[in-house]
Amino acid sequence: MRMLMVAPAFLGLLVAPAGAQVLTADEAVRIALERSTQVINAEADVLDARGGLYGAYSGVLPRVTASASRSGFWQEERIGTQVFGGFVIPTDRSDLEQYSTVPGVSGSWSILNLSSLAGLSSARNSLKAARYQQTAARHDVVFATRRQFYEVVRAVRLADVTTGALRLARDDERRVQALFEVGSVSKSDVLTAQVRTAQGELDSLTAHQAVTNQRILLARQLGVRATEMGAVDTVLTLGVGTYDRETLLSEAAKARPDLVATDAAVSAAKAGLRSAQFARLPYVTVAGGVDYKPKSTFKVTTLDTNGVALPEPSVVDGRNESDLEYRASIALNLDLFTGFETESRIAAARARTLRAQEARDALHRNLAAEVDQALLAYGEAVERAKVAQRAVDAATENVKLVQEKYNVGSATILELVDAQVQRQRVLSDQVSALAAIRVAEAQIDRVRGRGL
Repeated sequence: MRMLMVAPAFLGLLVAPAGAQVLTADEAVRIALERSTQVINAEADVLDARGGLYGAYSGVLPRVTASASRSGFWQEERIGTQVFGGFVIPTDRSDLEQYSTVPGVSGSWSILNLSSLAGLSSARNSLKAARYQQTAARHDVVFATRRQFYEVVRAVRLADVTTGALRLARDDERRVQALFEVGSVSKSDVLTAQVRTAQGELDSLTAHQAVTNQRILLARQLGVRATEMGAVDTVLTLGVGTYDRETLLSEAAKARPDLVATDAAVSAAKAGLRSAQFARLPYVTVAGGVDYKPKSTFKVTTLDTNGVALPEPSVVDGRNESDLEYRASIALNLDLFTGFETESRIAAARARTLRAQEARDALHRNLAAEVDQALLAYGEAVERAKVAQRAVDAATENVKLVQEKYNVGSATILELVDAQVQRQRVLSDQVSALAAIRVAEAQIDRVRGRGL
């Protein structure tokens, strides 16, 4: 493997916190995975899916309720009539007072509800899809963080190059001015040098502003304040890797979490559709309960008999108590009309299924194209870096030759300046190419289903 190392770059255009360590790409990824809004939202989606699974379990598991009730019943001046032997006889006027205490346990269970069983299957697949989507979100954050990190590196390195170019322009302007004063160059040469210096200052300001902007974007990606983020590690190397298209396709088909998530989402949608359709079928429920030592008391105060007031009200009271009381039932239920609720569920489930199938098909359909694009981008970046390195070598050698000619008087100062400026330009191209390689590598890892 051929390695190229670019000179150390300009660091710390923003004031870094005292004692802050240099931020590497791996450290940036670690921070982003802890604080990224996208990762937090994916975790919340998993919690939502888990809540949906618990809700689906409630439709197939029994419900058990423990209760202890205390109730009372009162009637005052209860009167009426009854017919006996063809005669209408008034009933006794009385007051009734009754109390009861019933502790117990009751339960119900839908033992044969196909809709609830299909809903449970849908919820399980939804949770599976959410977990794989969480992994896919983490992979996206890794790629986005590395891409933005190397955008910062690129901006810093280009700012370093423009700073060097500005320094050369100022030195050359001073030399041209000195030569003009002794009559060796014309006024036009002095003006040309001044224009070059002004352009260098403008390029330097623009490059430094780009560093500030890119650092702010990286801080936003990491979920930290820009002022809290230290200087970034700007070392760039060229490492040429070898990738096989078929191997990448195979890895992507097996390891891409977003592909697995879409498959699970389709299964969940189909199970949800079955659940909605099964709601039209009958279902069986069983219920039962037991009351432990229920007891009740009553008190009847009779005020008159057969319409004749008693001199003293007659009071009769009593108490009922048992050790245990049991009850049980089984029912076959059929929802004949639910106000189109079932039809609404079916329509929504079909729409969800269509969307899930299209999302899955689109990902599988575009998988080969994503792999090809990633490989093309990587190959292009590698070739650009190699060409840029050759250009840097040639430009460096050209500066040496022109410098030697200038020293012996066979080259002008303008030729030397042009050679130096050309070298600064190819250094900029090299920096951009090396940063593009790192981004292309991150894209290949994302396409193949690797997070870090």
